[in-house]
Amino acid sequence: MRALSRAVAAVAVALAVVVSSGAAAHAAGTPYTKTPVSGSLGTYNVSSVHVAGVSSGGYMATQLQVAYSARIRGAAIFAAGPYYCAQNTVSQALYACGDNIYPTYVSNLEAYTRTWASYGWIDGVGNLSGQPVYVYHGNSDTVVKKSVTDDLVTYYQRFGASVRYDSAGSAGHAWVTPYGTAGCTATASPFLNDCGTDPQGAFLGKLLGSVRAPNTGPLGGTLIRFSQNAFAVNGFANGLSMDASGFAYVPSACAAGQSCRLLVALHGCAQGYARIGTAFVDRANLNQYADTNNLIVLYPQAISSGVNPNGCWDWWGYLGATNYPIKGGAQVETIMNMVRRLDG
Repeated sequence: MRALSRAVAAVAVALAVVVSSGAAAHAAGTPYTKTPVSGSLGTYNVSSVHVAGVSSGGYMATQLQVAYSARIRGAAIFAAGPYYCAQNTVSQALYACGDNIYPTYVSNLEAYTRTWASYGWIDGVGNLSGQPVYVYHGNSDTVVKKSVTDDLVTYYQRFGASVRYDSAGSAGHAWVTPYGTAGCTATASPFLNDCGTDPQGAFLGKLLGSVRAPNTGPLGGTLIRFSQNAFAVNGFANGLSMDASGFAYVPSACAAGQSCRLLVALHGCAQGYARIGTAFVDRANLNQYADTNNLIVLYPQAISSGVNPNGCWDWWGYLGATNYPIKGGAQVETIMNMVRRLDG
């Protein structure tokens, strides 16, 4: 058991690189920040749902999309590998889904997906055909090797998804954003890197079909801080390695009843509110696009726990249940409960 605990901790470290003082990365009082207000998630006129995530959040984004492909209609994945890559095994997570010492066994992952769909454990795989997917990998990322992300692309293509693969940049292991506080090639807290590019514009264009230029002035919407306990499948988010609070950015047009899209944005390991404040929420370059594109952005939050020391999302089964990547998975269902509230 002690060896397993060390191995689980190693997975978290491998996908996070230990944080020292990430809270210092949170800049306040700038035009792109918004002071959170306490409130509840409402129900809006949502026309479609999409997901995006980085690192462990990228793995969770793929789990959400594959499990609920009839509802979630596209994904943007940064620095992650294929669905069910870890196969509920710590060594596979470490040596195949971060490093590439072991193979990812894409054919097996495809077979699991098709079988689970036939059982009704996930939505039918036909939903993935033609779905827009954006995949990003930086050439300085040594945490998740490029061959692992290549296998993510292959996985999606085997189901007929329409994939755009951006792998020419020099980014480290991070969410790349014009509001990043780290240099492009860094792999360090808060894992928000500025590479002089705008991948958010690229992936939103892919997911939504077209995208308007972002708001570069003061944000016009509302950043809501809400209780995740209200959506947790056990009524207690901390027991699921999730924060008591999550965030949602709601543009004024969406609050007024206009038709809007919904994007679920998932931070990576050591990137949640408990580690770096609202740095990811502020600097992900999503609220800026939300204002001009009628896009609600949901920011669920994970936290550290005994089996999850770096606040990663559960993509290798650290909560102890084998159903983590399918319908009924504790974190998958908790996030989907938030989606269900927002889109009615």
